[in-house]
Parts: sequence; structure tokens; C-alpha cells
Amino acid sequence: MSRWVIRLIILSVIILIAEIYAFQALKTVTKSRVIRWVWLGVSALVYINLIYVIFSTPRSMGQTLQFQYAVGFMLTILIPKAVLILMMFGEDVVRIIQKLISFFIPGETMPLASRRAFVAKLALGLAAIPFAGFIYGIIQGRYNYKVLKYQLEFDDLPEAFDGFTITQITDIHSGSFTNKEKIQYGVDLINEQKSDLMLFTGDIVNNVASEMDDWIDVFKVLKAPYGKFSVLGNHDYGDYVDWEHRVDKIKNFEAVKGIHSKIGFDLLLNEHRYIEKDGQKLALIGVENWGKGFNQAGDLEVATQGVSQNDFKILMSHDPSHWEYKVKKDDFNYQLTLSGHTHGLQMGIEIPGFFKWSPSQYVYKQWAGLYKEFGRYINVNRGFGYHAFPGRVGIWPEITVIELKKATKNV
Repeated sequence: MSRWVIRLIILSVIILIAEIYAFQALKTVTKSRVIRWVWLGVSALVYINLIYVIFSTPRSMGQTLQFQYAVGFMLTILIPKAVLILMMFGEDVVRIIQKLISFFIPGETMPLASRRAFVAKLALGLAAIPFAGFIYGIIQGRYNYKVLKYQLEFDDLPEAFDGFTITQITDIHSGSFTNKEKIQYGVDLINEQKSDLMLFTGDIVNNVASEMDDWIDVFKVLKAPYGKFSVLGNHDYGDYVDWEHRVDKIKNFEAVKGIHSKIGFDLLLNEHRYIEKDGQKLALIGVENWGKGFNQAGDLEVATQGVSQNDFKILMSHDPSHWEYKVKKDDFNYQLTLSGHTHGLQMGIEIPGFFKWSPSQYVYKQWAGLYKEFGRYINVNRGFGYHAFPGRVGIWPEITVIELKKATKNV
């Protein structure tokens, strides 16, 4: 029995226990057989659909839209039940403690049925919040584009680039797209920023180059007077598909790289370009994917051959773990790094200026937004598209606009 099958069995047992526990809470609230059967029927259909999609989809197809929606439906019913279970489990703990106290300290035991019913109703009400959130995330949240603007000051920025603007987009994941009108709106919003430079930091497809065929005309209209540049992400290598022949994977990879020129982007494969303005310049460096636990094709030494340590440098590297493990302490001094990859897990809670949380933070130290260490910055863009889960809940698709400023010296 394969390790994958064993994990699936363990996960199935955990889900079964959770479903039984959640159903007991429902029975506490209502005696309606119709409601109970609808609850069981919907859950059964979601899990049967997921199992069917998993075992009927050839690995050679990679992650399909059908799989994304199957996962999306499962999360939509499972996450709210997790909230319900946590509350009911807490009530059970209190009940057990009270039973133990009454055992050691004899006295009248108060009936707890009414309290349990109240807790169950409260838990169901709270569980409805993430349920509604996931429904919204699938229908509309994945298109709820946000423009985030930052102004960053640097002592060593060439004066000609004071006020220079950069639009960063990342993680297009064209294989997930279904609504051309919504995507067109997002692309128009990118152009509305009228930035000097446009940078794309990887994952143009989910699996194969053909996913982008219907979207070339949409994305090739992107404009920036100082150019459009890009790098590859982990999904662009075709590593998540079982290829019948190695040559097919190589051909697909070449086709993926060819997409960038079709939409007017200069793809940097461990390379650099100088951006010049008014006789001054900054170095734009683009590396292939380097990720902790992922493909590590990125090579800073190759990419910076001919670049001076004194140059002002902007690094494009898809995975922020590259910055954490290789870049931020590098004496070569990469003043600004732009990444993506995490999507902020496409779910979480953000209250700008006050609170930011996502399960993604338990995997990546830099998972969404702007970070600064050792006097160097990284921006982790939350992604333009979506993947695996066909929606976004609380972590919205992002267009980043960064304005470079020359730091003023206090006399």
C-alpha cells in the first residue's frame, strides 16, 4: 500500500470522526429529519465527488478545474464544521469537569441539556460565518482585486529614479481562469496604475503551456514605458504532471517560456538587465525558481555576472524562502526583492494596520506584504490568480505598486 493511500485513509478517518461529532451537534439543535438528511446528503455528495475526481483524473492531467472545485466544496463544508466542533468540544470539556467535581463533591447535579442546546445553536451561528465567507470567496472573492501601494526610501537610490514606480503582479495561474470579463477587469486595473516598470514574478500557468492560449490577447495589452520583465515560478516547470515522455516535459517548458514574449515580457532566466534613466541606472535581476523544498534552479552568481556590488538592485525571485535563506544576508546587497508564490494561502483575516493572519504564516516567515530586515526589503505579493482552492477568503488578489524614493539626509 502506497504512502499516498495510507495518508488518504488517515485523512478519511479524521473527517469521518469530525462529521459524526458535528452531526451530533446538529441533532441537539433540531429534530427535523428533513434538515438532518439534507445535512448528511450534501456532505456525502461533496466527499463522493472529491473521491471520484481524485481517482478518475489521470496524473498526467495535473490539477484540473474539476479537482479545484471538488476541494473548494469540501473546504466550504469542512471549515465551518471545524468551528462547530471546537465549540462543542469545549462544552464537552466543561461538562466532564463538572461531572468530576460532582463525583468528588456530592450535591445536586444541575441539568445540562439546555446549556448544550444553547452552545450548539451559538456554534452553528458562528460556523455560518466561514460558510458564507467561502461561498463569497468562490463566487466573487477571487476577483476582488486590491491595489496596494508602498513608498520605499533608499539612501543609495540613484537620484534619477526618485519617484520611479513599479507595478508587480505574480501567480497568474491561467489554468484556473473561467471568467474572461473579470480577468479583463483585473488587467485593466493593472494598466490604470500607469507605472514606469512592470514586473511579473512567476507561475503563469498551473501545469501546461496551453492553459494560457485563451489569455494571450488579454495580457499582452499590459503597458509600461520602461519595459515589462518576468521570471519563472515553481508551476512553470511542469513538475506537477506525470509526463509519458521526458521530451514532452521539455517541449512544454520551452512553450511556457515562449508565452512571456507573446505577451510582451522579457523573461529573465538567471539574468539581469539595466534600467536606464537620465544617464543613471539600476540593476534588475531575475532568477529561476528557488524554493525551500521546491525546484532550486535560481542562481544568483550567474544572474549577477557583470553587476557591481554598488549598483542599486531589484531582485525578482518567485519564492520568498529564497530571500529568507539566501538573499537577505547576502553581502552583495539586494536592496529590494519581489516575490509571490504563497498566495497568502488564499484564506485568512486581514485588517489593514491592525491584524493579519493566515495559515500560510506557519509555513513561510514572509508570506504576504512588505518586510524589512538588515536594511533590505521584500514584498510578497498575494497573487493575481488562484490555485488549488477556486476562491479567496479574506486574502484578496493583489496588484502591488511601489514608488522608489531617494532618502533625504537630515542636516
